[in-house]
Amino acid sequence: MLKRWQGLRAQLHPLAARLGQPNYRLQSYQEVEVAAKLGFTLDVNRATVDDWLRLPGLSIRQAQGLVRLRQAGVQFHCLEDLAAALGTTPTQLRPLAAVLSFCYYEEHCGTLPTVSLNQATLSQLCGLPGMPPALAQAVVQERSQRGPYQDLADLQRRLGLAPELVQTLMYYLRP
Repeated sequence: MLKRWQGLRAQLHPLAARLGQPNYRLQSYQEVEVAAKLGFTLDVNRATVDDWLRLPGLSIRQAQGLVRLRQAGVQFHCLEDLAAALGTTPTQLRPLAAVLSFCYYEEHCGTLPTVSLNQATLSQLCGLPGMPPALAQAVVQERSQRGPYQDLADLQRRLGLAPELVQTLMYYLRP
C-alpha cells in the first residue's frame, strides 16, 4: 500500500508542476481527474482559446467557437450549455466536468432534437422553439448567398443576433 501511495505521489507532483505552465495540455482524462484533485479549474466564461486547448479532446476550432460565443455575450451555465455550443452530447464532455467551473447553474436536462444549421429546410427551422419565421428565412437566405455557417458564433455575427437568442437556439441547432 505504501509503495502504491508513493507511486501516486510521484505522479501528482510532476503534474502539479506542469499545470503551472500555461501551455501544458492535459494528456488524458485521467490527468484531468488528477488535475481536479490538485485544484486546477477552468472558468468556462472567462477561458481563452489557449485555456480550452489545455483540455484533451477539444480542437482549436471548437475552442475558438466557444470563445467567440462568450465574447458575443453567450454565457455557459452548465455542461449541457457547452455540449449544445459544441454540437455534442453532455456525456462526451463529462470526463472534463471535474475541472470546469461555471458561474451559474441552470437545469437544461434531457435530449433535445437538433437540426443542422447548414442543411435544415425553412420548415425545419420554423419548427424550432424561439425561431420566428422571418429569422428562419434570413438563416436560409444568408446561407444560400454566403455559404455554410462555421458555427453558431458565425450565425450570430452574420445575422446580428442577440446573445440571448443564440443562447436559446444553441440547444436546437448544430453546425
